[in-house]
Amino acid sequence: MFLSALYRYPVKSCQAQSLGESTVDAMGLSGDRRWMVVEQDTGRFLTQRAWPQLGRLTATGGDEESLLLQTPGQAPLTVKVPGADDDLRGVTLWRDTLRVPDAGDEAAAWLSQMLGKAVRLVHCPQQRARYLPSGYGLNSDRAAFPDGFPLLLIGQGSLDELNRRIGRPMQMLRFRPNLVVEGAEAFAEDGWKRIRIGDLTLRVLKPSVRCILTTLDPQTGERSSDREPLTTLKTFREREGDVLFGQNLAVDGCGRLEVGMPVEVLE
Repeated sequence: MFLSALYRYPVKSCQAQSLGESTVDAMGLSGDRRWMVVEQDTGRFLTQRAWPQLGRLTATGGDEESLLLQTPGQAPLTVKVPGADDDLRGVTLWRDTLRVPDAGDEAAAWLSQMLGKAVRLVHCPQQRARYLPSGYGLNSDRAAFPDGFPLLLIGQGSLDELNRRIGRPMQMLRFRPNLVVEGAEAFAEDGWKRIRIGDLTLRVLKPSVRCILTTLDPQTGERSSDREPLTTLKTFREREGDVLFGQNLAVDGCGRLEVGMPVEVLE
């Protein structure tokens, strides 16, 4: 088995950025979902579930000093990473509420023009990261703005089996993984508890619950008229009302991942 792909999403719900390698810490891949778009008035987070236009947003950088935002029809915008205590804004992500730095009026105006809605862009520095959902992980585990966990892993064999059942190919990016592993049987990752990739040990915490976002084409933003792949997933991957595909992970320590690294199941 080997690591066949690495993806990060600098802004929550933006386009994927394919990586050849990445540093990793307790929050996952460097620069992954460290930024988020929120409603200006309420601070509630926005995603492609309700705002598919976010799928046209390309964001690069964000793990050093600036973030470059691009979308068709607008001039690119470079956003400076705010200080950890600058212009703190209260935001809500599912059941979590936290105070994080606001990226400023220029970024807010740019994104508001793109979405046709008054929004703000916020950043999550490491010292303001969230704890994981209750009952999962260790006290040292943290997450920025993913739905709940630092990393998402999917086996290529699992997608291949899903595509066989659907009868047409679905792109892996519909499921927005960070790590893709090749060389394992379909859904082998369901039985893993700990794995090693390179020098990093990763803990498998819980299956990923899938939603309507998987029915959006990652290139066009169009929704599948037959609600695939969710329709087929429900026929064989539904457990107690949740549709499961992929596994959420946390990492022990810090290190580096590179496409091609061998994957070893420790437990």
